[in-house]
Amino acid sequence: MGSFIRAVAQFGTALNVSVIDQPMPTLLNSTDVIVRINASGICGSDLHNYRTESGSAGLPYTHGHEAIGHVVEVGDAVQFLSVGDYVVIPDNLDNGHYTQEPDTFIPSLTFGGTNDSGSFPGLQTEYARIPFGDNSLIPVPLSDTSNTSSVLDYLFVGDIFSTGWSGVTFSGFEPGDTVAVFGAGPVGLLAAYSAIIRGASRVYSVDHVPDRLSLAESIGAIPINFNESDPVEQILALEPNGVRRGVEAVGYEAINATGEVDAGITLLQLLNVTALGGGVGIVGLFNQGLQRFDIGQAFSKRVSVDGGVVLPLQVASELVPLIESGVAHPSFIVSSVIDIEEAPEYYTRFNNLEETKVVIGF
Repeated sequence: MGSFIRAVAQFGTALNVSVIDQPMPTLLNSTDVIVRINASGICGSDLHNYRTESGSAGLPYTHGHEAIGHVVEVGDAVQFLSVGDYVVIPDNLDNGHYTQEPDTFIPSLTFGGTNDSGSFPGLQTEYARIPFGDNSLIPVPLSDTSNTSSVLDYLFVGDIFSTGWSGVTFSGFEPGDTVAVFGAGPVGLLAAYSAIIRGASRVYSVDHVPDRLSLAESIGAIPINFNESDPVEQILALEPNGVRRGVEAVGYEAINATGEVDAGITLLQLLNVTALGGGVGIVGLFNQGLQRFDIGQAFSKRVSVDGGVVLPLQVASELVPLIESGVAHPSFIVSSVIDIEEAPEYYTRFNNLEETKVVIGF
């Protein structure tokens, strides 16, 4: 191992990342594990920070929170992992302590940020230190990385497959339900895919990017382009009583048909298109204080609403067997696998909607 590794970082300028040298991570505690990363995803949530002035000239913001790799070193107290094991690094780690409180998202247990932010360094890099490795890492049945599609399938258990799957769960989904997924980015596509493999009767995928909608159609979803006409009217023309379940996979950066940011528009549309007594799952990121969600309409239609930040450790036991058995292949969303030195170019391409999902391979 060298003393320095390459990592994707931002220095306080929006829409501009660099690839820099960072110190090689080392074991700090007896429960730590060092993972050699084989693949790391560039996520839509990375773009939230990419579009802002993240980091500074003297304090870089390191990116990435979704990775897969193999164990190269373990602390003395690690009992269930060995050197050579392949593991998924989830975007939220275990804190190593029992608590009677429900498990929820804790910012200090995730990856990406500046060194003074309290979180761990980003995972768009060559090696990572994982605290409480026995509890935090997700072992997967890989013996090597020669099967690229299998590596990428398992990679997404660490974030976006878990998130899309959970969005369907949050909606109250049952086999046979009709489903509308607003957003056909990586999470939205995997939410639609999750609904399909879980037995939905029909799945509608709402977006405006032709390539994304074509990909949704390729997995059996019905594409709805909101640039052509009101998506609620398009779906209700096919489902007069509305769909049983809806998934919001866009968040506060949603745009309307004129291309303007319209935070909350997808929530309003989901309430309009969801049937009486149906359910909506929210996995898109929203800021506090959103005023456009109509609780009165949800109440009068008896629409249940659930959502939040997903913890992959809680759903990995559902997804890993589906991939191992060949039922699920979430890697269909990948448009490019790149070298880390190409990250600045592909961040731009991803931000410009020229890529569906970009993965950095090592």
